[in-house]
Amino acid sequence: MFTSVDDVSARLAETGYLASPAVATTVFLADRLGKPLLVEGPAGVGKTELAKAVAEVAGARLVRLQCYEGVDESRALYEWNHAKQLLRISAGRDETWDEARTDIFSEEFLLTRPLLTAIRGDDPKVLLIDETDKADVEVEGLLLEVLSDFQVTVPELGTITATRRPFVVLTSNASRELSEALRRRCLFLHIGFPDEELERRIVRLKVPGLDEALARSVVRVVGALRAMDLRKVPSVAETIDWARTLLALGADTLDETVVQASLGVLLKHQDDVLKAGAKLDLDAL
Repeated sequence: MFTSVDDVSARLAETGYLASPAVATTVFLADRLGKPLLVEGPAGVGKTELAKAVAEVAGARLVRLQCYEGVDESRALYEWNHAKQLLRISAGRDETWDEARTDIFSEEFLLTRPLLTAIRGDDPKVLLIDETDKADVEVEGLLLEVLSDFQVTVPELGTITATRRPFVVLTSNASRELSEALRRRCLFLHIGFPDEELERRIVRLKVPGLDEALARSVVRVVGALRAMDLRKVPSVAETIDWARTLLALGADTLDETVVQASLGVLLKHQDDVLKAGAKLDLDAL
């Protein structure tokens, strides 16, 4: 997909994703080495957006497995269309079980889920396994076979092996520790909050109507909030939302009234809003 680290940066930028040198380098290596990419970091820093940007750059189909507590093999790999199977059995009343079984456990009755979908076919795909840390530990066992050999075993059909490997991105907010076995199969990338200059560039790109001076002020206020002991500090996504809010309000500068009125865009807990309102000193920024 990519010829160099600079090529990664340039092509991702064309999609609106501004990658730091560390991000661009790790994406390049994941592509060149054919390794899954495990991306950790706080919510809202662009982990999921990175997978979407890579898919757009590659002209690939994005296949997403959204993890959550209780996700299982039938949601991640495949399941059989039981209703259709029952109809097929009912239609063939004169058949023996062996004859019916051969038919009902065929491709026609197979419902593919993200992991199986990602390794089938010759078209380019990006497999996004989102919020891996929210899934149960048992789900990691399902991922190991896929990420080790890019194959899935369906007992009734045999082993299905990828003819074209997908580019794989796993994201994690680090709410629980992922297994070492899973980590060994991946290249690791941590995406934290960007430095002031990069975040300003991101804001200007995503909110083009915002002038330079106000963009700088927005990023400085967000940086000051992140330095506070809050329950949930604002993410990059919330910085962008706040910039759009200020634009909608017609604000040319940041003053006490505008900031206090719009803190709810940045902060999602009342105690954080109260703490920020008391401690934030705009004159010092």
